[in-house]
Amino acid sequence: MPRKKHQWYTGAILHVIARGNRRNDIFKELTDYKLYLSYLKEAMEYYKNKYYIIAYVLMTNHVHILIETTDKDVSDFVKRVHSRYASNFNEKYNYVGHLFQGRYRGELIQDHSYMLEVSRYIHLNPVRANMVRRPEEYKWSSYNMYIGEKRENIISSDRVFSYFQQDNKRELYKRFVESAM
Repeated sequence: MPRKKHQWYTGAILHVIARGNRRNDIFKELTDYKLYLSYLKEAMEYYKNKYYIIAYVLMTNHVHILIETTDKDVSDFVKRVHSRYASNFNEKYNYVGHLFQGRYRGELIQDHSYMLEVSRYIHLNPVRANMVRRPEEYKWSSYNMYIGEKRENIISSDRVFSYFQQDNKRELYKRFVESAM
């Protein structure tokens, strides 16, 4: 029986979640995180102007990506990143079989206030998992790009920042995120 296609439409924003098979780690070393991010960047370049990553976090056994599509379904993007990453991971650690637990989950974001909540949820994930005390302490998230501590790379913060005052949008976003801690 074929699997049901994800809901999608032109311009859709989705919260993509992919978990390690049997909730096993999908990142074991620092180089694994870096490699996954390089595959995200490569896919962004390959599908030039088709996808925009709004926020992300790479946890030890799963990833969250908030992504906006243009005229192409997100499945092509995820397939490109995950198949390349899984192939490299399996070769590096001499594993066989699936790295990811089934197909990724893609939740359609239908209103802008919920998109803001999802970005906050993503950025607070390491705090809620007791990995760090503050979201800016976690290295494998887009949060530090949002608050201006790292140069923006692979993300498009414009969508989120459009809801904050231009003169202090980074500080307002930081307060918004940290108000849920």
